[in-house]
Amino acid sequence: MRIFRFATVVQILLLATHWFVYETWTILRAAPDPPGVSWLAIVFGVLSFTFLTASLLAWRYANVAVRIYYTIASVWLGFFSYFFFASCLAWIVFGLSRLLAPAWPSSLILYACFGAAVAAGLYGVINSALVRVRRVPVKLPNLPESWRGRVAALVTDTHLGHVRGVHFAKRLVAKLTRLAPDLILIGGDLYDGTAVDARRLAEPLRNLSAPLGSYFITGNHEEFHHRAQYIEAVENVGVRVLNNEKVVLDGLQLVGVHDRDSAHDPEHLRAILQNAKLDPRAPSILLAHEPNLLGIAADEKIDLQLSGHTHGGQYFPFTWFTSRIYGPFVYGLNRLGNLLVYTSYGAGTWGPPLRVGTSPEIVLFSFE
Repeated sequence: MRIFRFATVVQILLLATHWFVYETWTILRAAPDPPGVSWLAIVFGVLSFTFLTASLLAWRYANVAVRIYYTIASVWLGFFSYFFFASCLAWIVFGLSRLLAPAWPSSLILYACFGAAVAAGLYGVINSALVRVRRVPVKLPNLPESWRGRVAALVTDTHLGHVRGVHFAKRLVAKLTRLAPDLILIGGDLYDGTAVDARRLAEPLRNLSAPLGSYFITGNHEEFHHRAQYIEAVENVGVRVLNNEKVVLDGLQLVGVHDRDSAHDPEHLRAILQNAKLDPRAPSILLAHEPNLLGIAADEKIDLQLSGHTHGGQYFPFTWFTSRIYGPFVYGLNRLGNLLVYTSYGAGTWGPPLRVGTSPEIVLFSFE
């Protein structure tokens, strides 16, 4: 019943915003419509239902038809969000232009705003598909000499599912193979959380190769259902799953904590880190999906936390809202006391496959 109420509220909002964009277009275009029902009104009405219906189908089915429909609906939602902002801007500019003499034509204002929206959407789709490599030098206290010059790769938030699937995973693995890091860390949200063949999507990871191994923790999207299916799929291809535990890699301590256990319960996270029995004389890295509860990691003498989750907001203006939530830890390398924190934009996308103001990335940490 709660899901039904939530879906109803979401659909009402989508209908209302689609109506607003349609009305903005028809009024400011200043061109009379032919008599009868407008075909554009019908198109907007139909499109307003696409993302919710596609999402409901994606939770249950993983066939080709659903994947195509979900991808189209996601792309439309991304473009539509810019059409909505363009509509708001058009009315603001239209109102201000009434104060000028002569006033600007409303159709010119409309086409300029919507043209910018289309350009932003196209850029966002293209940009989201181009995974960059970001290189970050780090200095950890008490780092063994054997680690100097070594490189660890961080990959988070691939969101494998209906929009990005096996081919995307193969491209990431091929890029990692060319980069040849000494250690590979997968920081959660490997999966999008929709209905998928988890084993099939994980199969490209079988080709990961790093001298010190590949390690995985779950993100919040793996917690949407039973995370065991994802853990089993990842383990099946030879990637080591860190189940709230520590491993020692040639003198460096690596702790991996699943999202459900690290993001929201400070005492539980503290207990996990204390049970890991960290050696304060050796450097330590915490792999945790969300950059939350950083004070706990700092208290327990973690040297470096690696996270993702935020996507940096993914595309403007949501980038602004996300930065208000996470502050300086929304992206990049930052410090809290003696704790270094790196938050990645992630390699994939969630929802609309757009990135404006952020870039998908694989992060290479070189130890100095």
